[in-house]
Amino acid sequence: MTVPIKPLSPSDLAAYCKQLAHSARSAAQVLSTARGGLKDRWLHEVATLLAARQEDLLAANQRDLETALRLGLADAALERLRLTPQRLEAAATGLHEVAALPDPIGRVRDSNVRPNGLQVLKVGVPLGVIFFIYESRPNVTLDLRGGKEAAHSNAVLCAILRNCLAKVGLPEDAVQLVDTADRAAVGHLLKLDTFIDLVIPRGGEELIRRVAEEARMPVLKHYKGNCHVYVDRSADPAMAERIVVNAKCQRPGVCNAAESLLVHRDVAAVLLPRLCTALQQRGVELRGCGRTRELVPGVLPATAEDFAAEYLDLIMSVAVVDDLEAAIAHINQYGSRHSDAIITNEFAAAQRFTAAVDSAAVFVNASTRFNDGYEFGLGAEIGISTDKCHARGPCGLVELTSYKYIVLGDGQVRE
Repeated sequence: MTVPIKPLSPSDLAAYCKQLAHSARSAAQVLSTARGGLKDRWLHEVATLLAARQEDLLAANQRDLETALRLGLADAALERLRLTPQRLEAAATGLHEVAALPDPIGRVRDSNVRPNGLQVLKVGVPLGVIFFIYESRPNVTLDLRGGKEAAHSNAVLCAILRNCLAKVGLPEDAVQLVDTADRAAVGHLLKLDTFIDLVIPRGGEELIRRVAEEARMPVLKHYKGNCHVYVDRSADPAMAERIVVNAKCQRPGVCNAAESLLVHRDVAAVLLPRLCTALQQRGVELRGCGRTRELVPGVLPATAEDFAAEYLDLIMSVAVVDDLEAAIAHINQYGSRHSDAIITNEFAAAQRFTAAVDSAAVFVNASTRFNDGYEFGLGAEIGISTDKCHARGPCGLVELTSYKYIVLGDGQVRE
């Protein structure tokens, strides 16, 4: 287990961060030509050691939870911070599944032969050095600087990752912990575009906006997850209730949980009270439009800010909409281009919704909670992107790669 370093002077902190990035770049150069079997073996070794070190991990996590309680962290943050045997098991499963995926490095993605005989190959290569910064979530350490809230958990996890790298003969510095609570370290690292190729922030909107504003390298991000479920006029009532409750209540403190419910006016009188009752029975506070409040007693008035909010809690905005087009317009106005769902039995409605809603993942008759790398068959993920350049949606193994062109000739020159 690593020991947090002592506070550093500004100049020493800058030098420390530069050395971390330089070491990471050196490790990346070794990894770029490492055999796929070695990387797979590392993943399997980490998964095995997670089970062997479970007691240590849970004890470290309990120390973090106790500290977080003293700091007054919100319930949603505490929920993200918590490790359980089940979450560790899921992380280990994800590592095994990533190891089972085809290695994208060296894979020819496209090729063609030019009229002059040149062979042009588009070949997968590692993306390079990635700086992760995230709040609370220690399990992210296994998918990928963690916040001070998870310091003890992250120290144990990082030690496991580095020990397993050394065991299989890969450079330990392929994984490094930014071992200081000084937030100025983030600013120093975000300036090191000579060494760092990409930064991935995972946490609250304030953190992500700061990273996007300060970073000199590309940022893979989403600012928030204001996810919607739209219940169309042809929706099956039982299916609608099951999906809405799951999308909101199964794990409300995560980015793919539903924050807004929209219901077609033709079925609102019958279906909306049923859906709202099911949510209220599970402790959800509802904030609705005027038509919603007329149909369902006890719903609080919703503002425009409510319709745009990512609550990360048992709170949900509700609106009755005139039709499918009104639902699409509402989502594209207030949503965050993250995860949105339609519940319908009309193929044409589903087709129109999936084409017109501008989100990274659009679901038909399924919960928004499925927007996840593991659920999409990626093994694990390093974040969900709502950007459109480089990657969008859950980012897994392939999204951690780029490509280069390799051109094979036999003496051609350009005339």
